[in-house]
Amino acid sequence: MSTAIVTGQPVPGSSLEGDLRALGFDVRLAPDPADAAAALAGVPGDQRVAVVDAGFVGHVHALRLGLTDPRFSASAIPGAVTAQAAARPALERAAKETGITPDALAHGIEADGTDVHRPELGELVAAVPADPQARGEVRRAVDAVDDEAIRLRTAVKARDGFFTTYCISPYSRYIARWCARRGLTPNQVTTASLLTALIAAGCAATGTRPGFVAAGVLLLFSFVLDCTDGQLARYSLQYSTLGAWLDATFDRAKEYAYYAGLALGAANASGDDVWALALGAMVLQTCRHVVDFSFNEANHDATANTSPTAALSDKLDSVGWTVWVRRMIVLPIGERWALIALFTALTTPRITFYVLLVGCALAACYTTAGRVLRSLTRRARRTDRAAEALADLADSGPLAETVARIGRSAAAPVVAALGGVAVVTVSALTDFGSAWPAVAAAVYCVTSGLAVARPLKGALDWLVPPIFRASEYLTILVLAARADVNGALPAAFGLVAAVAYHHYDTVYRIRGGTGAPPRWLVRTIGGHEGRTLVVAVLAALLTATDFTVALTACAVFVALVVLAESIRFWVASARRGAPAVHDEGEPA
Repeated sequence: MSTAIVTGQPVPGSSLEGDLRALGFDVRLAPDPADAAAALAGVPGDQRVAVVDAGFVGHVHALRLGLTDPRFSASAIPGAVTAQAAARPALERAAKETGITPDALAHGIEADGTDVHRPELGELVAAVPADPQARGEVRRAVDAVDDEAIRLRTAVKARDGFFTTYCISPYSRYIARWCARRGLTPNQVTTASLLTALIAAGCAATGTRPGFVAAGVLLLFSFVLDCTDGQLARYSLQYSTLGAWLDATFDRAKEYAYYAGLALGAANASGDDVWALALGAMVLQTCRHVVDFSFNEANHDATANTSPTAALSDKLDSVGWTVWVRRMIVLPIGERWALIALFTALTTPRITFYVLLVGCALAACYTTAGRVLRSLTRRARRTDRAAEALADLADSGPLAETVARIGRSAAAPVVAALGGVAVVTVSALTDFGSAWPAVAAAVYCVTSGLAVARPLKGALDWLVPPIFRASEYLTILVLAARADVNGALPAAFGLVAAVAYHHYDTVYRIRGGTGAPPRWLVRTIGGHEGRTLVVAVLAALLTATDFTVALTACAVFVALVVLAESIRFWVASARRGAPAVHDEGEPA
């Protein structure tokens, strides 16, 4: 329950009390300061409380933005201030020192050291007129602006892809409003999007042309719902820690489950084995995301963050057509899913994967090259926080940690790449059952430890986590392909999917400000170098059939451990009232 205390003498004809109730507040009237102080003291400390001037005139959506956003412990607009449980002590201290008037309380909370969020209102009106004439002018200003139109417009991401902006958002925002008016939550829409994508994957797995067409249509509808859940969250300010996690993880689950459906469909349709292509697409897409995450974390709070390359990018962003070209060339989720859906419906899974791999490879080269240039030309000092985030993203296990404690390294990306190239190349060029991949994996453990032996603060050190991801995933792919038995590549697909989930979960925890997964979890599943060594040793010691069984067992073990801890963590975070977040995620 949230409580709104309306201070001052009521204004005849004002709709303020009804507006606050419509926003979910229990309204208490406090005509004089003593009443206001008593009303504030009567609100339990674990509840949100808002203090609103009785003379407030403005849009309901201005009140919504200023008083109901769960992401901020304290927030204010002219004539209104709110505080959640974390900011209640600061609010109560401010009330004793400044008196219970909204604007004075907001300044008092800030003076107490608590940040007060002040939303950008734009055309929306929020004011406390001084006299009847001014009140009439403000009222006319309110009537001149349609706050519902603004609410619908701002429900859409400020930065979206071309396909989403022109083919999805023009109508999905109205679906979001429809959902809000019927009490549906973003999490429910997110779940519906997941179920739709899984049905699409099932249709693709049939291997029939009608199944492929249905799969393409359902995948697009799943994407419409994927856009709708975020728009619903922005439209109704239903942000939550659990919702951000579900939205992010379900996106990956949907796409990779669809890859598996295509691979099954190819086998059912003509006996075509495209599991290597499906796994390759998942590896490439995951590594692209890790490049994004690592680069952003490395430069999140870098000082002196300037670069001629960044300046050129900003200049290009000022030219309209280049903005859309640059957004499309990186093949964001909207364009990518549209491409997958179209080629699924019209061609074969093999052709779909070929087109997807080529498109994602070109996009990866474009984005990575640009970020490398930015890193080399900027003069920035990375912080300890950035180095810690990169170390967490590296996912080093006990073997690499041991080497890091006793070793030294000067060029982390080069050392990491040398070890990764060695293990992948040796695995690809030797026969299945050879001991050489295991030897190369042991070398990889050493180079991985040397790469993280010092804090990752170098200009290109953000490349270390994606190099580790590519090395581990590609080694599993190559060894499974070299086994050349039915079931090896699907088992490898399952193992990489389970490990990738762990890596995405690490990213979302860091983004949410909750820190990386516990070290016991990383050690239990071996770290990237430990898993690489285990898979290489299994390939050397077991027959191809037994290796497939071992990969399946590894996949099940990693999935169970990672999922159990992840679900426990995110549910517990939601229950203990962790600050709500809204991660815009990958550009749609």
